This record gives sequence, structure tokens and C-alpha cells, in this order.
Amino acid sequence: MSGANLTVTVGEGTCGIAAGAKDIATQLKKRLPDATFRTVGCVGMCHQEVLVEIEDDSASYLWGKVDKKNIIKIVKFHKGEAPAPEEFLVRSTEKGDLAGGQYLSRQTRIALRNVGQLNATNIEQYKERDGYKAISKILSDGLTPEDVIEEVKVANIRGRGGAGFPAATKWAFARGAEGEVKYLVCNGDEGDPGAFMDRSLLEGDPHNVLEGMLIAAYAIGASKGYAYIRAEYPLAVEHFGKAIEDAKAAGLLGDNILGSDFSFDIKIKQGAGAFVCGEETALLASIEGERGMPRIRPPFPAIKGLFGMPTIIQNVETLSNMPWIILNGGEAYANIGTETSNGTKVFALAGAIARGGLVEVPMGMTIRELLEDIGGGSSTKYPLKAVQLGGPSGGCIPASMFDTPIDYESINATGAIMGSGGLVVMDEKSCMVDIAKYFLEFTQLESCGKCTSCRVGTVRMREILTRICDGEGTMEDIDNLETLAEQIKSSSLCGLGQTAPNPVLTTLKYFRDEYIAHVKEQKCPAAVCKGLITHTIIQKDCTGCTLCKKYCPVDCIEGELKKPETWVIDQEVCINCGMCVEVCAPDCILVA
Repeated sequence: MSGANLTVTVGEGTCGIAAGAKDIATQLKKRLPDATFRTVGCVGMCHQEVLVEIEDDSASYLWGKVDKKNIIKIVKFHKGEAPAPEEFLVRSTEKGDLAGGQYLSRQTRIALRNVGQLNATNIEQYKERDGYKAISKILSDGLTPEDVIEEVKVANIRGRGGAGFPAATKWAFARGAEGEVKYLVCNGDEGDPGAFMDRSLLEGDPHNVLEGMLIAAYAIGASKGYAYIRAEYPLAVEHFGKAIEDAKAAGLLGDNILGSDFSFDIKIKQGAGAFVCGEETALLASIEGERGMPRIRPPFPAIKGLFGMPTIIQNVETLSNMPWIILNGGEAYANIGTETSNGTKVFALAGAIARGGLVEVPMGMTIRELLEDIGGGSSTKYPLKAVQLGGPSGGCIPASMFDTPIDYESINATGAIMGSGGLVVMDEKSCMVDIAKYFLEFTQLESCGKCTSCRVGTVRMREILTRICDGEGTMEDIDNLETLAEQIKSSSLCGLGQTAPNPVLTTLKYFRDEYIAHVKEQKCPAAVCKGLITHTIIQKDCTGCTLCKKYCPVDCIEGELKKPETWVIDQEVCINCGMCVEVCAPDCILVA
């Protein structure tokens, strides 16, 4: 083996770049000057970044966690100067999955089929992977808009943005609506903490999203479109903007696409990061230059939407499935998943999970299979306790229910929602009251304030949760919390207010004993809530190293060097910040 005839592929999605992919690519070019280099988006294995794939004439090797130290070993192997450093080998054509486990092999990738496989800014590479064949088929074979809608209906794909409304039904409404102009809006306003599905799709395969927009626009009769992308996603905005330019140059966007009567153009609108703009009517108000606030429905956007014209809003993942559906047929898509939840779903695994990142799995897979077979289980020494599914608007599902199938009906039955696909994993050291408080604080801050129930009710809920976490709550507070949650759900105008209480309601349902412990026992079982814990030095385990004293921000720790029996924490001064625990090498500080 030699450095010649090598193809080196570096993952340069946002996660890869953050891990140092640019520097690694530069070093590899210096060390392998004769190799051919490719840049791709994130394949989804964020836990293995920086990812580098190197192919020779006979095999390919995917290396993970590549850094300035192990890059030398990897290069020497590919030059034939040293054995393979298998501790960094994720998978290879010779040995299959290694460090990657079943991360990729258990997935069914449709929306993500090209991500990590092509240069996102190269339209020719997209075409080589059947890119733009779907829209060409529609236009060259004379498929009518009704034909396209019927194919999507057969696929039975439901909107992947959260609500799960059938895409074909929505399209049919807009197709039959009257208006001088019709609009198609791609919703890339991804705001859930821990979610990065849309970002990766827009960064890693923008032409696929664009082709999905073309298909949807043709079906409903839209001539104008907007891609609403968060401004916090600069790489996604850049790559999608380049895709628009290249598609126009290739006659795939603009007037008379591919010589047909179909004309469609797209503009990018950068969102300012308001979570409420994930709601359809608030998003439309933002595009129109107004404050992002929901409107009363009906009329629905499919009848009267952007600038008063019929409008379809579809999220990035939903649109990413459309080219595959048209090329392979709606029946092929419907055969994946369950009877009522067809196809696949993309999830962002985050939190206490060993193999965090982006995955796409068939509907019907259980939560346990997703977490253990693909995610690799807990990333800490503690067992998994729960997952928060559906973002701040979702709910917490306990470990006892991890055998629940991932489909809309089964997830809704737990009190959570599928949402857009954010999945935050929590271990036994997570306080579920604190988790509920965190998500409630987020939605309260993101409320637009239009509804009294949402504007005021979420503030009152936050105050109650704060009292409970501070050890000042009462049993009446728990009852009031539940009552407020139900009232806010039933009286809020939009999806933000209607779902904001979900984390509270599900934690009360499945982890009520933790709320009671906070109130009656004045104790946080997970030892997280600062108002209910103390930090104590275990003198028999202490080495008297003084690190805790050096890093204590309030100077509440005293003792003599190398005299463990002298070390104590002044409980009157301690703020329970946990810094001493972070720096204590022998783990000799008790938190309880």
C-alpha cells in the first residue's frame, strides 16, 4: 500500500468543523500530496468527529476521532509503513463495523441517503446519485400535479415537522385553492435544544431539499418559494444558496424548467431564531416582515397563507423524502414502517448517549433499539432513566417504556410527541423536576405573548417549579402545577402554548415521586437541585491536594496541605456550584 491512488474524504459539516476538520484536512493534504481529496457533510456520527474516510484500490477505511496525534499513525498505515491503528477504525470494507457498532448498519437512510456521500456544493455529484431525475421524470413523462399528489398519498408520508399531518392532504387543499400566486415554503427554522436534523440535511444535501421543493411546488401549482432557514445556520444558508445558483444555471430553477411550462423560483429568508416561528402562521408573518406571532385558523395557510395567497409550509425532512418517493414509487415508501406511520424518521441523539449524532430509522423501531443497538446505550456509568422526545414541546418517556414503538400513535399515547426528531437522553443522575423546569423556562421565554394563558400561565408554572427545586414547594403547588398545565394546553392559540406543559405533565405522570421527594423530604433524589443538596468532604478518601480550595469561587473550603483530616466545607458559605466535584481527582466529595 502506498500514498498514491488514495481518495481522502473529510467530513466538514458544522460538527466536523467544530472538532477541527479544516486543520485535519490541511495536514492530510501535506502528508498525502498525491491523494484525491473530497469534502462531504456529516454522515451522522457526530460522536466520532473528526471523521476521515480513505480509499485505496482495494478497500476503504473510515477513521474516527482523528486528531493531530493519531493522524500520523493513520497516514503511516496508508503508506504501508505501519499496521492499522484499529482503535480509531470505525468501519472498513474488510472488517465491517468496528467502533461504529451498528450505528450505520441498523439505519434505513432515505432523507439522509446522500448526506456524507457527496460534496454538498457540487451539483454534478448530486446528479450522479440520481439527483434531479425525479423532477425530470415528472416533467418528461407528463405526470400531472394530481398524479404527483396521488403518489405522495400512496406513500402516506406525514409531515416530519412535528404535527404529522398527511402531506398529500395538505397539498390537495392548496392545489384546489384559488389564488393569483401560490407559495411553497420550506421550514428550516429548527429551534429545539439538541436538534440538528434540518441543519445537517441543508448542509450535506441541499440539492435534495431543493428538488423536494420543486416536486411540491409543481404539485400545488406554486410559482414562488421561500426557504426559511435559521440565521444561526450559516453553513446551511451558504450551501443552500449555492444550490439555488447552480440549479438556476442548469435550467432546473426559474422560468420554463427543463423546457416545460413549469416555472418556480426560490428565495432564502433567514430567521432570527424565534422558536415560535416554527409554527406555520408565525413563520409566514416573519417572511412578510411582521413580528412572528401566530394567527387564528381557519383560514388555514393552504387556503390563505403568505401575502394572503394559498401556501404550503413543509419542513426540510419531509421535502427530502420526495425525490426518492417519486423515483421509487409511493408503494415502496409505504412498505417501510408501520401501517399508520410509514417510511423513516430522522432523529438527533443527544445527551447521555454513547453514540450521539444523526440517525434515520424505519418507523416501528422501538426506543430501546434506537438507544442501545444504534446509540450504544449510556455514555456515563449510570443507567438510562428517560428520554425527552419532541423537544421542549415533547415529553419525557421513562426507561420502563423504552419498548414503545416509534410511531405517531404510540408516542402520542405516552404523553410525548414525535416532534421534529430531537431526542435528548437522560441517565439516573438527571433530576426530572429540574428537566421539566429547564424546558418550561425555554418555552416561556420563547412565547410570543399573544395568549394570556401562555404568556402568564407559563410564568406561573416556572415560578412553581422554581420553588419546588429550591425546596420551598408545597403539595398544593404540585396540584396547581397540574391544573395550570391542563388549562394552558386547552386554551392557547398555537402549538407552542398547547404543548409547552408536556414536559411537566409527563414528568408528573411518570416521576411524581421525585416531585413529592422535593416537597415532603426536602431532597433531590438525583442530587441536582442546588437548594436541596450539600457538598461534604469525605476525609478518609481525601488526599489534601488543595485543588478544591483553589477552584472554589466563594472560598468556602479550608484545610492544610496533605492533611486530609483538616479539610471541611463551610455550609453557610457554599453555593453548591459543584466546582469542587469537577476538580477532585479521587472523588472524595459527597453530594447529597
